[in-house]
Parts: sequence; structure tokens; C-alpha cells
Amino acid sequence: MDLARFLIGAAIVRDDPSGRRALRIVETEAYLPGDAAAHSYRGETPRNRSLFLRPGYAYVYFIYGTWFCLNVSAEAAGVGAGVLLRAGEPLTGIAAMERSRPGAVLRDLARGPGRLAAALDVTRAQDGLDLCAPGPLWLAAPRGAAPRIGKSVRIGVTLEKHRELRFYERDSRFVSGPRRINL
Repeated sequence: MDLARFLIGAAIVRDDPSGRRALRIVETEAYLPGDAAAHSYRGETPRNRSLFLRPGYAYVYFIYGTWFCLNVSAEAAGVGAGVLLRAGEPLTGIAAMERSRPGAVLRDLARGPGRLAAALDVTRAQDGLDLCAPGPLWLAAPRGAAPRIGKSVRIGVTLEKHRELRFYERDSRFVSGPRRINL
């Protein structure tokens, strides 16, 4: 849960032949060990193996036959847990993000986990990358003053939906979800 809070204000950066794209992370959700809503709940599989790596690795999965989602592994090696990156504020490479998300306005380029991955052109090819090492996808530490952080229940889960494991930057227009839970 600490990592989910810490990542608010950090940046996720994607370097590829089209240039650099960067998003300031404004919303996350934690998926803890033993959490019935987590992909790691039933144990390690070839699909979720990256969730069982030490902290800081990318876990990418495909959902609803449409979107990729990007998570960061969050526990010691062998313990499955992660943080879903739910929304980001575009910083750099906005034109490349717009090409990846045609027709989206700036506010919606990375507002939601599938949109965030699409804006960064993240696919299963990035699954298992070390986000704390140089490479095509990496995390940059938060800069400046710490943002005001709110918390709420997670969005779109049916199991353990009462748990307040979603964290977001208060007053950010780039946060996803219903307004009533973003206060």
C-alpha cells in the first residue's frame, strides 16, 4: 500500500523510436498479498509471473479484449502483489500520445488504466521490465512538493470492493472515476 501512495506524483516514462513520452502518475490502486481481487490471488502462473518479482517490475495484462493495463510489482520476490497505474497527467511526448489515442482530448489521453497504457504504447512486450533500471519503460521519482492524496474504494472490482486501496491526487483533472469518490 505504501508504494501505491508513493507513486502519486512520480512519472512513468516510455522511450521508443518515436521519442520520449512521460506521464505524471495521479491515480493508483493497490492489490495486496491474499487480496481476492488481485491477479496473484491463486498463485503464480505464466501470465502473472511479473507480479511475483521483487518491487519495481512491470506487470502488463490485456483486459476486455481491448486494453492493456500497466502495474508495478510491489512485494518481495515470490510474493504476488502490485500497484495498478490508473491515470496520468501528460508531461512529454503529447503528440505521440495523441497518435496512440486518436481523437482524445488532453484530459483523456491517460485518464483510466487502459488509456494510460495506450498513451504510452505499452503492450505485453513490456511485461517483466525492470522499471527502476535504464530501459524503454521506467519510473522517475516524484519531484517538488508532495501532492494532496485522497483514497477511496477501488474501481471496477467485485471482490473485496469495500477496501480503500485506490489513491489519487486531489484536485487533479486527470484522475479517473466518478466524481463522488474523488473528493
